[in-house]
Amino acid sequence: MSANEPKRVALLARAGRAREQLRTALCEASAEIVLEDDPNAVDARMLGDAAPQVVLVALEPAIEDALGRLDDILHDPSIAVIFDEAELAARREGWEAQRWARHLAAKLHGHQDVLPPGREEDVTALLEPGLPPTPAQLHADDRLAPYLEEAADVALDLPSDDFAYTGPVVNREFEEVVDADAWLRAAAPAPEPAPVVKEKLSLSLAALDSDPFDPPPLPPVFPPRAEPPPLPSFDKLELETLEPVAPAGRSHGAVVVFAGIGGPDAVRKLLAELPVGFARPVLVQLRLDGGRYDNLVRQMSRVAQMPVLLAEAGHSAEPGQVYVMPAGLGLLAQNGNIHFHDDGGADGGALIAALPPEHSAVLLLSGADVALVEPTLKLAARGALVQGQSIDGCYDPAAARAIAAQGAALGSPAELATALLQRW
Repeated sequence: MSANEPKRVALLARAGRAREQLRTALCEASAEIVLEDDPNAVDARMLGDAAPQVVLVALEPAIEDALGRLDDILHDPSIAVIFDEAELAARREGWEAQRWARHLAAKLHGHQDVLPPGREEDVTALLEPGLPPTPAQLHADDRLAPYLEEAADVALDLPSDDFAYTGPVVNREFEEVVDADAWLRAAAPAPEPAPVVKEKLSLSLAALDSDPFDPPPLPPVFPPRAEPPPLPSFDKLELETLEPVAPAGRSHGAVVVFAGIGGPDAVRKLLAELPVGFARPVLVQLRLDGGRYDNLVRQMSRVAQMPVLLAEAGHSAEPGQVYVMPAGLGLLAQNGNIHFHDDGGADGGALIAALPPEHSAVLLLSGADVALVEPTLKLAARGALVQGQSIDGCYDPAAARAIAAQGAALGSPAELATALLQRW
């Protein structure tokens, strides 16, 4: 299929302002909408029968389970999947909506042209293989005779003096040939002889002040070199015991994120704001009834800038990476590093207690267990950064409300990410 032909697009979004905005953007991008429906009302067979080339999904918490049912289709390498936040799509208007539509069209048609119409196009020279032609190659077919004839025609019109060599010229006779060297010798005046100066030699028997053959002076005499002072005694020196230092580039702590019902959406928004190379590992413990942590890793990887991995016992938590922690996995802080180990009885309180407080942070998002409030506040008293999700827009704010009552700050997922970047 040509890149200019319309793409077959399936629009999965709940009814409302967001779906209308996305439909308008697809129409402006000349896309062919083969399916438009609520993800909760679509199954894998229905989506597969539509045979889309691109699937556009408006993300929101109400479609979490529906995306799990469509996982096989969404991970088909022949189908491109584009995610957009439903809340953001509903708010776009005017210039921002037109800009997003241009970016969507670029993704659908596989080009980089995202500028508005009417701009001036840059004209650049096209590169060609091979070396550029040499001057000899450019003048290979030129004839020298016309240039010589032209030079002979204008030679007599050029200014000259008596000493210029004119050479043999056709149809020109010289009555006399002048020898330039002989003419110069004859024309130059003879040099006057140098005057002879006669000096009288006078001798004197006066005594000389010094003998010109005196011996050279003796070299200066320097005082004898002083002996260096004796070295101090090192008999009583002792080695001081040094604390173990963490290897360069290792993290001294971690950011632990707890969430539950309504938490996946908040976690996605938080990870989307954290840049690549963040100075701490981010550990996510999200309670799942089915235990499908591999699906959670794939969902978070779609929006996170940092790599998202499934935490495993025996491995270390590296800075700049996100780890989804299954139930029963514990933490061990040793020599400035965070290690995962198998601890069947581990709970959230044990994870919090294992963190180095001055280098760590704990975030309680929607659905976090209220039992985590007490160990979280204890870690905050020892210097850790502790914050919770703001009540507005939080599906289950019980834990966040409890730490806020003790003075902890609350904020949206984007504001929590900003607080982490200001801390590290």
